[in-house]
Amino acid sequence: MIITAAMTAMAMMPCDADAQLKVGGYGEVALTRNFYSDNVYRYSDPKKYANDPSHGRFDIPHAVIYLSYDFGKGWIMSSEIEFEHTGTGCAQEKEFSEGGEWEQEIEKGGEVELEQFWIQKTFCKELNVRAGHIIVPVGLLNAHHEPLNFFTVYRPEGEGTILPSTWHDTGISLWGKMGDFRYEAMVVAGLDAFLFNRENWVQNGAGSSAEFKVANKYGFAARVDNYTIPGVRIGVSGYYGKAMHNSFPHDLEGDKYNSAGEYEGEKQYNNIKGVVAIGAADFTLDRNNWIVRGNIDYGYVGDAATISSIKRNLTANNAPYKKTPVGKNALAYGVEAGYNVFSQIDRMKKDKQKFYVFGRYEYYNSYIPSAEQQQYEYTAKKRIALGFNWMPVPQVAVKAEYSKRFLKSQYNDEPSVSIGVAYQGFFL
Repeated sequence: MIITAAMTAMAMMPCDADAQLKVGGYGEVALTRNFYSDNVYRYSDPKKYANDPSHGRFDIPHAVIYLSYDFGKGWIMSSEIEFEHTGTGCAQEKEFSEGGEWEQEIEKGGEVELEQFWIQKTFCKELNVRAGHIIVPVGLLNAHHEPLNFFTVYRPEGEGTILPSTWHDTGISLWGKMGDFRYEAMVVAGLDAFLFNRENWVQNGAGSSAEFKVANKYGFAARVDNYTIPGVRIGVSGYYGKAMHNSFPHDLEGDKYNSAGEYEGEKQYNNIKGVVAIGAADFTLDRNNWIVRGNIDYGYVGDAATISSIKRNLTANNAPYKKTPVGKNALAYGVEAGYNVFSQIDRMKKDKQKFYVFGRYEYYNSYIPSAEQQQYEYTAKKRIALGFNWMPVPQVAVKAEYSKRFLKSQYNDEPSVSIGVAYQGFFL
């Protein structure tokens, strides 16, 4: 089943089916030591930074509070408030994509986000209508982004690099269950092409630097999951929408007139659409003490070279756009597998403890250029992770891993060690 954070947590703790108010959430603590340079020029001059010292990071990637209320007669309200990286407001950041400049960045709402807020009407199990701020379940990570749905300490890198994560936007969704299938289809505000970049492809495009989400253009997303095989879920998902002319102000599209009001033809970029198309497939197997998950995502941005040129020129007046180019395509695929060792120890099995030993492999490239665009080969990365997840109770996981990114031979590989603690569950 495709489930939101609320539904996932609900499945993990018994809850009174008649309760009107539900309170829950999830959160993560992560501690990391990276054994590679964090200098902003490490890819442009890799030999110079090959022997830089290691660096560490302690973080609270996500802490989420979930509230839901059942009004009766099929009407439900649900919300999630997410705190990212422990703070709100502004932060000093050293922008690798902008020549190592220091910038004071203020994001909409700081780093506190209303990740979900929707009102739903249930007509029957086959048809539910949801309106508000909702999860866009494109890819495995967005559909199952809670921390007990992946083995790694941080969210899987591939999808988390090229797609918004968690991808949430305002719109209308239809979903339901039919036999062994679950479907979801939605209309949301479109992505903003001027927020795309080289390091993260369209990831930032769902955001907004304004007090509102610009919706000059719209996006369409859909997902279907099948549960015919016991313990196995297979899903496909996708997104389509136009991302150009979805910024503020809306003044690069349409016809051009002179000061006397006389028609002078179309504006220069009127026909640049910036079509974004994303296709994804994923699966989860949970049976016989094994959990195996896998995904593949491939995306396309139309007019990528033109968009890259336009937005770079627009940044001269301090506009809140990304200077670096966006690739025509992006790709991410990965697989992870873990075995519950405690399933072979009777005492641990009776105590309902689990200890998964896991491995993960993934490949991703956030910038696959068109023929006329410049190459940046460091964006192609392979990554392995080996580690364990200990679950002393069903709602808590203690995680540890060794991981390493493998880049092309002219660059330095990037190993690291991480430990973390995560929970998800309901309190009421």
